Amino acid sequence: MAILKMGTRGSPLAVAQSGMAARQLEKLNPGLTVETVIIKTTGDMFGAPSPEVAKTLPQGAKGLWIKELEEALLDGRVDFAAHSCKDLPALLAAGLSIAAYPEREDPRDAFVARPGLDWAEVKPGTRIATSSLRRHLMLTAAKPGIVLMPLRGNVDTRLRKLAEGEYDAMVIATAGLKRLGRVDVPHEPMDVKVMLPAPAQGALALEVKTDRHDVARIVAKLDHQATRRCVEFERSFLAAVGGGCGSPVAAYAQLRGDGVLLEGFYAHEGETAGKRVAGLCADVARREAFVMDLAAQAKSR
Repeated sequence: MAILKMGTRGSPLAVAQSGMAARQLEKLNPGLTVETVIIKTTGDMFGAPSPEVAKTLPQGAKGLWIKELEEALLDGRVDFAAHSCKDLPALLAAGLSIAAYPEREDPRDAFVARPGLDWAEVKPGTRIATSSLRRHLMLTAAKPGIVLMPLRGNVDTRLRKLAEGEYDAMVIATAGLKRLGRVDVPHEPMDVKVMLPAPAQGALALEVKTDRHDVARIVAKLDHQATRRCVEFERSFLAAVGGGCGSPVAAYAQLRGDGVLLEGFYAHEGETAGKRVAGLCADVARREAFVMDLAAQAKSR
């Protein structure tokens, strides 16, 4: 019986979504057993750093959620690692690659509010919790006068604080609710015209050592080509604007025939409003040039 060790963070969401990937891999590879190895990352131990500290880190704040997982891959403690793809920095560590992007869950953000409050009814003074700079800027653009509050803890902790009245509403990833089996929680998926998702939101990434072709062949059976194409466009935009530096970035790609429609958003550090751009790449072989041009438009003022 073949055994592969899968590294993952220990949060309830990380365990749930990596477990889904593990069971799918076992189904696609009869005789395979995937063992879960929980690895505590720097981000798990110390939380997200301040924007000032984040910009001094080689991979920005994102690297803190994957550093120890990538070290475990490189030293052979695990055979592959499962990540929330939006946690990945624009550039992976040397010697590592993504063997599979499983089919993506809903990439949209979700508006979760106290009973009786809908997004359409949000008024100035409404207390909305989020710690994402991307969401901050888009929320204030859509609903001027709201009061933004910090959001900490796992999904259950956040829901408890909402029920206790610490804030009126919060914005979290729809995919997280679904993967945790919390579709019972009343929520409104937000229109991407209002809230453009983070790059690769809703997608998982299964990372391997580039020279472990045996592992890559097994894991690659879970790769979803449409998801890979869209996520690679979004991550290319993240890289092109300098993602990981702490500046707010959003990107959302959709297939359009043989091409890809990419919408992006970028704000320079300290800006209170960002710039949104969009374009259709009819020839996906020109992805890098297309994305570089779109990123330049997003950064220009």
